[in-house]
Amino acid sequence: MFGKQKNWFGSSYSKPKNVHSLENLRYLHHVLMKNAVVTDSNRSLLVETLRAISEILIWGDQNDSSVFDFFLEKNMLVYFLKILRQKTSRYICVQLLQTLNILFENIRNETSLYYLLSNNHVNSIIVHKFDFSDEEVLAYYISFLKTLSLKLNSHTIHFFYNEHTNDFALYTEAIKFFNHSESMVRIAVRTLTLNVYKVDDEAMQTYIRNKTAVPYFSNLVWFIGNHVLNLDNCVRNDVDHQSKDRLSTLVAEHLDHLHYVNDILSLGIVRLNDVLTDHLLNRLFIPLYVDSLTRNNGVGSLDSKQQDNHTHISSVVSLFLLSQVFLILKHEPIVSTLADIIFNGNEDTVAQQPTDISGIECEILNGKLRAFVAPEISLEQSMEKVRESAGTPIQSRRRPNYRDVDSPTEKIEYSIPEPMGSSSHSDSKDTDEKSDTTDSNQPVSLVVNNCTDEEKSLAAVTSKTEMTLANRPYLASIFTALKCADSDYSALFSLCLLYAIGSNQGIKRSLLESVCLTNQSENKQYYNMMLIEKLITVMSQACQYSNTKIRPVTLEMSTLLLEQLVCSDVHCYLQDMHLACIEGAKEESNLMLRNFYKGDELFLDMFEDEYQSMKSRPLNVEYLMMDSSLLLPPTATPMTGIDFIKRLPSGELERSRRAIRVFFLLRNHSLKLRKLQETQLPLTKKQELILIGDKLDLSKFIVTVSNTFF
Repeated sequence: MFGKQKNWFGSSYSKPKNVHSLENLRYLHHVLMKNAVVTDSNRSLLVETLRAISEILIWGDQNDSSVFDFFLEKNMLVYFLKILRQKTSRYICVQLLQTLNILFENIRNETSLYYLLSNNHVNSIIVHKFDFSDEEVLAYYISFLKTLSLKLNSHTIHFFYNEHTNDFALYTEAIKFFNHSESMVRIAVRTLTLNVYKVDDEAMQTYIRNKTAVPYFSNLVWFIGNHVLNLDNCVRNDVDHQSKDRLSTLVAEHLDHLHYVNDILSLGIVRLNDVLTDHLLNRLFIPLYVDSLTRNNGVGSLDSKQQDNHTHISSVVSLFLLSQVFLILKHEPIVSTLADIIFNGNEDTVAQQPTDISGIECEILNGKLRAFVAPEISLEQSMEKVRESAGTPIQSRRRPNYRDVDSPTEKIEYSIPEPMGSSSHSDSKDTDEKSDTTDSNQPVSLVVNNCTDEEKSLAAVTSKTEMTLANRPYLASIFTALKCADSDYSALFSLCLLYAIGSNQGIKRSLLESVCLTNQSENKQYYNMMLIEKLITVMSQACQYSNTKIRPVTLEMSTLLLEQLVCSDVHCYLQDMHLACIEGAKEESNLMLRNFYKGDELFLDMFEDEYQSMKSRPLNVEYLMMDSSLLLPPTATPMTGIDFIKRLPSGELERSRRAIRVFFLLRNHSLKLRKLQETQLPLTKKQELILIGDKLDLSKFIVTVSNTFF
């Protein structure tokens, strides 16, 4: 009656005292065998068993190889699959995914990893139909897939990609969540795809390019575009700065998209980059970003049914987003084509150019056009079709403008179209357009050559009378945005865009010089006179005492752009008359500053503080274009939390600060143009200050004591 009771599951097995041992794994294996069917009574036991198994396997990977031998001998992953295929509770699914995630994340021995990946059980778990409506299940599932992707290399890729059946579950199942509402899920999917693309395996990359690149990139571009429409809608409806947090999130997400695209392009997989470049240019950047430059009153639509080429965003948002594109992307086929369209294209030439065959088609008017359109089917449906066709032989077929990867001997270079303003395109234009087109090697009407004074004057007059932007609507809209009569709202973004284009190393120098943007030229004797005059106008307007519509950041951007256009390392090519105008603007800022000096007791303190602030925090254009608050109309109230240089002054004290900052900016700009060093500022020299604790040597001083009688 007092005999030893049997174990509750009817076995003589007892739990070992040492949890990190082969005996304990045998015990846990027996628990799984006796509890193959999940019930309410053994649910908690199974959860704890799964957790303990992962702990023992990690220990065995580093200390005892017999642990993994037993795990594989008993084929214990099969028990995991059997548990999953039952209608189990979410707790068991979560624990099982967590166990697998911890296991693969901590395994260091390659042999142990190969053992785990053998027998295709991991792929069976990947394709299992989990309940993804449960956020916790989805989170652990995506984390599990990302962990597996970190283990990919030229050896382990064959455990996931089956070349014979043409199946790659790890990749195809993951990209279905590329547009998930949770940002962490999207980030994990991007990380996984980059890990896949990095693997140098010809068969796998051929599969990615032929089977998944078009549906994935077309849906990705459509997702980015709709995100941009949401951003544009937020800007339009938040004139009172009430949705700053949402706008900040949208801008940050757009930056993430661009960095993700840049990461893919930077891998240098040419055949994959061709597909991505085609979709970005023909389905997003040109029809939605560039073509919106001329749509000042265009309204972006959020309705996915409006799949036509009339979907646009506001010109201000377009300038802002294009600035980000040129600051982040350096891929020559993309940035050179975009710059060419902006410099030399117009709405007709954009509309007449057919899109490449890229898996999605849009019949507009009488042909296939560049347009922001939705894919014909969703990515999930595309991946299901890929899985259904798995095992069928890949049929060799060519796609226009794409490298035929089934013919490795064929070499096709991705060609960048020549500038529309060059002679190769002149035959397709009428006579009037020919007369307005300037050859990049002979910039006569757009530039001024610094030779003699007589030639300068003649060239200046000639350029003013002959220069026209009539056949360049996109470039003209950027130049028009530089007008600051009422506000510098769009002028700031126009300056940033021109600066970003000039500093982008992916754009051909000849393309920049075709419109006389001498940013990257070594010899800057020729420069765009119209642009320089507009920049000088911005500087002059900023110095007017009654005009506070130009923010300090706009003035600083105009000085940076002008220096980029006319200054080299050792020489400044700015004309004397333009330099005189800038010197005049500097004198105007001096006069404006004197008005505040007379009536402010704290002027000198502010003067020193503002100078130190300007020197310690130089303007970084890339960081500037991350600031979502710039997309909202300029405000004067400091209650918005916007930095002082990015908003209008509020009150007399901030007007004084603005006048001081304008003076410093123009003084520093003048010195750079004249290649001079600052010798007078700051007023307080640190080396001349006497610090607390310093010893004074009075022997060097002569003290004279005198009596004064009144």
